[in-house]
Amino acid sequence: MNESLLIGSANLGKAHELAALLEGLPWEIVSLRDFPDIEAPEETETTFEGNAILKARYYGDALQMACIADDSGLMVDALDGAPGVFSARYAGADADDEANNQKLLDALEDTPWHERSARFVCCAAFYKPGEAVHVEQGEIVGHIAVSPFGGNGFGYDPLFVPEGHEATFAEMEDAEKHAVSHRGQAFKKMRAWLETRP
Repeated sequence: MNESLLIGSANLGKAHELAALLEGLPWEIVSLRDFPDIEAPEETETTFEGNAILKARYYGDALQMACIADDSGLMVDALDGAPGVFSARYAGADADDEANNQKLLDALEDTPWHERSARFVCCAAFYKPGEAVHVEQGEIVGHIAVSPFGGNGFGYDPLFVPEGHEATFAEMEDAEKHAVSHRGQAFKKMRAWLETRP
């Protein structure tokens, strides 16, 4: 029987995406839906790497199993890198994707098209109790659209157009997005590292 690997994310959209990116590995992929009583940790770190490690260690130690977690976010140049590590709670602690997207559009309302450059960053962390944490990163540059487009994905996907493309992440099929996205890059590296483990 394969060893369990927990996806340490309470975000259902992200958990689904990570499960797809890890599919086919010799692990039994489990999610936090299998452990409804565990509370999410407070993300107190100031970097994506710090929060990814925090979450992986928290869930891994609490459930005594291998855990993979990520922290990712959008950094907009015209907003001095905001929303950054606060991407998921940009419009408030209980904000949904629509509220976060609207706050971003409002913040960029007077920003011309050529100054709406941004990048998505993802840091993935693997932790198994008793072992050191392993970290991988991915990044994709692009720009912020003037209004949301597409119904796929989650988070800021309807607003982010990756460089070299005319469609937002939310207009892309999953496979097309995974091939270029920050999370796809980070987990491609993580997957390759996991495949080298005994």
